[in-house]
Amino acid sequence: MTPDHELSHRELAILRAVASGRAEITCSSEPDLFIDGLPCCDQYTAHVLAHRGLIVPAQPGPIGHRVRARLTAAGGAAAGNVGEAA
Repeated sequence: MTPDHELSHRELAILRAVASGRAEITCSSEPDLFIDGLPCCDQYTAHVLAHRGLIVPAQPGPIGHRVRARLTAAGGAAAGNVGEAA
């Protein structure tokens, strides 16, 4: 993420869902995100957040396997929730 990039409301909402422990992510180079067990309505934005290093799988897993998602330190800082990043 570039420092001058302002997050959209949707990006912030996704980061908040991840921070609250409600999200799962697939182990993949193009990870899909699930919130409350349902596919995220905007997988493109989820991919962008993952590629920018703001969200990652909480633990490794086989390709395509769904695991808990977590914020990185950069994701926590971007969302203003530094204390919630693991």
